[in-house]
Amino acid sequence: MWAASCLASCCAACACEACRSVAGSISRRSARIAYCGLFALSLIVSWILREVAAPLLEKIPWINHFQHTPNREWFETDAVLRVSLGNFLFFTILALIMVGVKNQKDPRDRLHHGGWMMKIVCWCLIVILMFFLPNGIVSFYESMSKFGSGLFLLVQVVLLLDFVHAWNDQWVKKDEQFWYIALFVVSLVCYIATFCFSGVLFHFFTPSGQDCGLNTFFIVMTLIFVFLFAIVALHPTVSGSLLPASVISLYCTYLCYSGLASEPRDYECNGLHNHSKAISTGTLTLGLVTTVLSVVYSAVRAGSSTTLLSPPSSPRAGAEKPLLPFQKMDEVEDKKDEKSRTVTYSYSFFHLIFSLASMYSAMVLTGWSTSVGESGKLVDVGWPSVWVRVITGWATAFLYIWSLVAPVLFPEREF
Repeated sequence: MWAASCLASCCAACACEACRSVAGSISRRSARIAYCGLFALSLIVSWILREVAAPLLEKIPWINHFQHTPNREWFETDAVLRVSLGNFLFFTILALIMVGVKNQKDPRDRLHHGGWMMKIVCWCLIVILMFFLPNGIVSFYESMSKFGSGLFLLVQVVLLLDFVHAWNDQWVKKDEQFWYIALFVVSLVCYIATFCFSGVLFHFFTPSGQDCGLNTFFIVMTLIFVFLFAIVALHPTVSGSLLPASVISLYCTYLCYSGLASEPRDYECNGLHNHSKAISTGTLTLGLVTTVLSVVYSAVRAGSSTTLLSPPSSPRAGAEKPLLPFQKMDEVEDKKDEKSRTVTYSYSFFHLIFSLASMYSAMVLTGWSTSVGESGKLVDVGWPSVWVRVITGWATAFLYIWSLVAPVLFPEREF
């Protein structure tokens, strides 16, 4: 007994020392990666609790206070929402603290990049405290998460539009035949992929002998948008380019596929159910990893973007900034006095995007708070998820067309 106690104490001490070493090794450059890691950890914790915490939550009186105990799916959803709420509060508090940070002389700049042991402990405490909240607060957060998720998806769309336009402008600026050929080749590849992808959608999601009018409508609408993008972009008045039109076409087709693939597995028009009767752990893991990478990339890309919100009073607001500190940065600037430099992105907006991403990830992991039969065991499956994906595709189409015609309709305004 004494030996076991000593072993447990040694393991705990080693774990604490490891956390302290990791937290101490996080530098200014790697701070954004650390926030990504913390966010990814929250998703992993959510997924684990979603699978194993239901029996424990059933025994907590302030959670299971019902006359008739809800089914297992209710407790799985509740566990995910409580972890997500803790994550949301953690990043929201940081966003409020960082409001108005203009340069690195501000003491809050050190808080943003340092104090990681304290932040990890605070994150753990906040998440644990969420399991002591009454169900009414969690239910309210669930409702608000649907709106927050919509905002997060809208931010994704804006970032994509900014990316494709910047990509096109960068290659056109070179004004060389090689880059014009590259523009044509990439556009052609995107269009070929789009039409091949559409054929696959018709094959799997409009099976013969079934009344699949809704799926046909989704696919046909996407193809109409694809042709509309090309017509508007090539109109002499607009003077657009095929590269952004082709990339957005492929993205909208992907969103259409993502929506159709999220249909319940027992839906007769979902052709994937014939190939995935048994849901393996590998499939679930792949779904979670894809979700983590997508959410983390979008959050960091948005939080670091100067398009959505430029850093205040920064003379370098329009300069290019690497997304993640994997890329080699200017070593000369590192030798300058950091306290005299302005911040390169909005810290407050950075954390706000992670708050919205917390809401979105909760909806993804709970199937937008709905679970029907086998669908409750899948990541991001259910009719609400279908409509969110489809409507996001339509919003992408509208915003892209608007980005082309707005300068023509309002020439006196700068876009």
